[in-house]
Amino acid sequence: VSLEAGILQPSHMEQFYSAPAADTIFQQFVPIPEATPFPEPPDPKICSPQEYLEYYIFPVLLPGMAELLHQAKKEKCFERKRTKFIACDFLTEWLYNKNPKRKDESFTEFFSIPFVKDWLKDHPRPPIPLSLLLSEEEASIVIQSFWRGYRVRCDSEIQELRQWQKQLRENKNIIKRVQEFWTKQEAK
Repeated sequence: VSLEAGILQPSHMEQFYSAPAADTIFQQFVPIPEATPFPEPPDPKICSPQEYLEYYIFPVLLPGMAELLHQAKKEKCFERKRTKFIACDFLTEWLYNKNPKRKDESFTEFFSIPFVKDWLKDHPRPPIPLSLLLSEEEASIVIQSFWRGYRVRCDSEIQELRQWQKQLRENKNIIKRVQEFWTKQEAK
């Protein structure tokens, strides 16, 4: 197969697609790394950075990242600009609980992890807005109840009742009467 200027010539296409020739050409242009794992994990203190990543970091981190993406999808992070989901918190909790040194211990929530507690003592977080904490159903209930209350308060009969109550409070001077009551009670 001849390549001129990096383009495969059409006259040689049938040679390229024949099975034995295709395998040979594919191996020439796209080297396939052979998966030959080390017989035993390398010493973490003297191994190369690549070996350290492959044997000590990636086997734990990559499943955590996959789990993070599944959780982000559940939290609808790919559908909205803002969510209550904090990816770093999730990954911290997941890695802490999957630590091989803690395999016999029970699950620990993010805010119960000792180093997280210490960090948050010195660096408190602002509260998460209510709009992010409510589910869609809870938010719709809050909005609907506010709207219904507004519509009821706009009703002319309700306006009349509210005016009457206001006048009654002003005429009877309830605050003054309550103060007089409590001064009499204290005097006893």
